[in-house]
Order: sequence, then structure tokens, then C-alpha cells
Amino acid sequence: MNQPVTSKESVIDRLDALYEYDREPVSEKKLHGWKTFIAMFAGEHVAGTEFVLGPLMVMHGVSAKDFIWGLLVGNILAVLSWALLTSPVAVKTRLTIYWQLKKIIGPYLTITYSAFYALILCLLAGAMVNVAVTSISMPFGIPNPDYLAGDMFPSFQWMLIAVIVGIVISALAVLGFEKIAHFSKICAPWMVLVFFASGIAILAKLKAATPHESFWEILSTQIFTGEPIGNNSKYTFWHVAGFAWLCNAHQHLGMSDVTIFRYAKKWTQGFASAFGMFIGHFGAWIASGILCAAYLSEGFTNPQPGTIALYGAGFAGAVAVVIAGWTTANPTLYRAGLAIQVVTPNWKRWKVTFAAGIFMIITACIPAVNANLDRVVSYNALFFSPLGTFIILDVWLFPKIGLIRNFTEKSRKTFSWPSALAWFGPFLLSMFIYGKDNFAFLQKMTEGKLPGWIAGIKMDITFLVGPEWLIAALLYVLFSYIQQKTKTNSQLITEGGLS
Repeated sequence: MNQPVTSKESVIDRLDALYEYDREPVSEKKLHGWKTFIAMFAGEHVAGTEFVLGPLMVMHGVSAKDFIWGLLVGNILAVLSWALLTSPVAVKTRLTIYWQLKKIIGPYLTITYSAFYALILCLLAGAMVNVAVTSISMPFGIPNPDYLAGDMFPSFQWMLIAVIVGIVISALAVLGFEKIAHFSKICAPWMVLVFFASGIAILAKLKAATPHESFWEILSTQIFTGEPIGNNSKYTFWHVAGFAWLCNAHQHLGMSDVTIFRYAKKWTQGFASAFGMFIGHFGAWIASGILCAAYLSEGFTNPQPGTIALYGAGFAGAVAVVIAGWTTANPTLYRAGLAIQVVTPNWKRWKVTFAAGIFMIITACIPAVNANLDRVVSYNALFFSPLGTFIILDVWLFPKIGLIRNFTEKSRKTFSWPSALAWFGPFLLSMFIYGKDNFAFLQKMTEGKLPGWIAGIKMDITFLVGPEWLIAALLYVLFSYIQQKTKTNSQLITEGGLS
């Protein structure tokens, strides 16, 4: 006689049954079309991050001209990176990045990658929980923490809300790709309208107050003035373009989003990223920048995402910020769960996702994370992007130049020294260069032949991601060729029939 299943056992059994093709290619019947990826990119990139990064551009004194042109160029490059690099690899292999890397760089380096990547993802998800709580706290009269005013931690009541929000986000991330995509489909359309409507309304309000000025003059003189606020450094066209392109470099150049695009029917669905970049990292950055500048012009301080959204769109704006934080945190925590699963292979994905959720909640309660989100994103791109070039070269180039794909796995090695040198070498070089104040040291090395406009650019870590990625690619090809063409390995290939 069958024993009745308790409610506890039923829940655990159902969670254990959730399957995300963690260690094998995605099944053909589980593939998704354009609507799913348009909704996911719109939901993830028209999101809480935009209410942090848009105001940061205002605080760093970007001019209107530099801001618009920088966003245009940077976002085009980002879309092309997703469409021409990430999605073709994802559709060809149908594997998560973690299991692709294991085949290429070996288990030890993969564990290193996954552990650090999970840490960064939890920081980013925590930042989005923080964004959501800045809206929820206001109706209850709970003050938001002000990092610039010296607040190191929020109040107990604020942290209690963060715990509740974090639990909700963790539960949705546990349900997997399809539930996250469905959530984005529902939330993305109206959330976009609220963001844009609030920016347009505030810009019209400024126009009514200064009718003699054109909208461009208002944008140039009252919003993106070209003058940094406080002790912030000055941002130029190059900062904006570089940041718009490379703030998600770990997802496109670094190939992290093969984990998402492995569910795509065709590689051309990589162009769905345009809905995230040009609605989110273009329109929403401009809208949130307008709200931030107008909010500060009223004499207010501490321009938190929730407060400026409430200022621009009332209750609808505050609700939009809450949902925006969720639509970013959900897929981010989902990726973190898959990353940690590589480090703890015997754990079910739902368990590690909840474990990541705990760390996400902790980081949400540290105001310094959001205050330095641009730095967190930049270091993320710099450290993880080289791994993406290894995957691209291994999938597309190696078969054409006579090198073996997935050589580390096929030769039964556990450590890939070409990957290690090509990863950490360019990263350490980039950090050395970043240690310099600006490009003046290059001017000295070239005996004054470097153009003045280059020598005068203030060094920013974002500028180094692209060159680092290319250097890593060259070194990886060189070291892989040396490794595979040595006498011992050549014999191993011949005897083992590797191909």
C-alpha cells in the first residue's frame, strides 16, 4: 500500500524535478522564438539598473552631445556583439557557459570562474533588490540609506523588506527559464511606458518653466550639463560609448549569455538584444538622467531610484521601479544558481539558487554596492570577458587551423595552462595600466608623439576591456598551438584519435 506523500516531500520532489538542461544540450522541443527573447531583454535591460546608471552619468557631468552619441555608438556595438558572437555559439552548442568552459579550460579553472562569477552575479542581483526596496520603503516612511552621507547600513525595517523581496525573487529564479521569460513578457510593456512617460513629463515641465529654451537646450543646460556634481570625475563620449558597449561585456564578449541563448531557435534572435539596448540602455538611461537632474534641481538630495521615479511618475513610477528591480534580479540570480552548481555538482539547482539568494539579500543591504555599481560592472567585464574569446576560438577557429576543439576534455587533462596564461596575463596587465592616472605614461613612452586628445583622457577601467579581450585571444591561439603541437600531445592526439 502506497504511503501518502507529505506536503514537505511533495514540494521537495517538485523542486527536484525542475530541469534546466544544466549539463547537456537543450532539447529541440524546448526552444523559444523571438517574443521570448525580446521580452527577456526588454525586461532585464529596461530595469532597475537603468535607474542607477542614468543618474550616475548626470553625476559624472556628461554633456548632452557626448551622452546621446556615446549611447548610440556603444549600444550598436553591444547589439552586434550579442548577435554576431554570442547567439551563434549558443545555437551551435546548446550548452551553458559553465559546461562549455569545463570542456575547454578544465574543471579547476571552471570552478574558479564559476565561484567568482556567482559572487559578482549575487552582487548585481543584490543591487537590484536594493533598487526595488527604495520604492517599497517610501509608503511606510522608512528612510532609504544615503551612502554619500555616510550610511554604511540601512535600518532594520529596511532590511526586513529586503529579505521579503529577496525571497520572492529567489522563488521565481528557482522556477527556471520559462517562468522568468513569462514574467518578463507580462511586465516589460507597461514598465517601458511608465519610464518613458515620466521622463517626457518632467522634460515638458522644464520646458514650460523655460519656454524660451528648446528641448535640446534644456537637455544641455539643465540635465546633461557637462559639469560633474560633487567629487565625481568627468565623463566624456568615450566613457559613455565604452560603458554602453561593455557594461554587459561579460554577457556578450564573455559569452555568459550562451546560457540564455541556448534556448533560441535561430542565431539571428541575438538581435533581440536591441530591444534591451535601445529601449533600456538608450531611452531609459536618458529618462532616468532627466528625472535625477530635475530632482536635484528642486533642492532634494540622495536621488535613489525609487524616489526619483515617485517624483516623476507618482505611484506608478514607484511600482515600476519595484518590478524593474525584479526583472533584472530574476535572470541574474538564475545565472548565479547555475554557476554555483558547477562548484557544488551534487546539489540540486533549486538549492544552490536559494543559497545564492541569501547572499543576494545580504549585498542588497550594503549601500556601497549601488553607489559603486559602475565600478562593479567594469571589474566584472574586465575579469570575465577573456573566457568568452576562448569559447569563440574553440568553436569557430580551431577546426579551421588544425587545432582540436575541447582539447582539455578529450586529452583527459584537468588544467589548461594556455587558458590560465591567456586569462590572467592580460587581466594583470590591464590592472597595471589602470594603476596609472591617465594616458600620460603612454605619451612618455612614445616620446610625445601620442595625440594630445588621447593623452588627456582620464584612464577608466572600461577602456581596457576591448584591448584585453583581443590580447587574450592572440595568446590563447598561440599557447594552444604550442600545447597541441608538442611531441607528447601530438602522439596523444594520434593514438587517441582526437578530433
